[in-house]
Amino acid sequence: MTTSAEHGGTASSSPVRQKVASVFIPVRNIERSRAWYCRLLGFEERERDILFGHLCVLPLDGADVVLDTMPKWGGSEPGGAAPIDTPVLMLPTPDLEASLAFVDALGAERVTGIEDGHWFVFKDPDGNKLMICRE
Repeated sequence: MTTSAEHGGTASSSPVRQKVASVFIPVRNIERSRAWYCRLLGFEERERDILFGHLCVLPLDGADVVLDTMPKWGGSEPGGAAPIDTPVLMLPTPDLEASLAFVDALGAERVTGIEDGHWFVFKDPDGNKLMICRE
């Protein structure tokens, strides 16, 4: 990891922390997306509230995932906010083959099969690309 001192700055030159707190994923239907992501990640749907009518926070180790219909960022348009067309998350697994079968059972569209024996990419119901990678 490079430090700000290696780029000519000092560690105290930025008030921004070197941490990702949340990753926002644009969705069109918050209820449908909450259900799908809860199944994918093993959450009880009833334990994940929808906030302000457009957000659902999924607390993960590391950064949280925030599903958002993005009313301020294009979500109010007829097609909704644009999906993320490159893998937005890399989710680790100890069993890549079982994870691929699980994602298939969820009905996710596969973008790749298992690549290099290490990872695969698939789409959520809104077309956002996600990656699962062998730990």
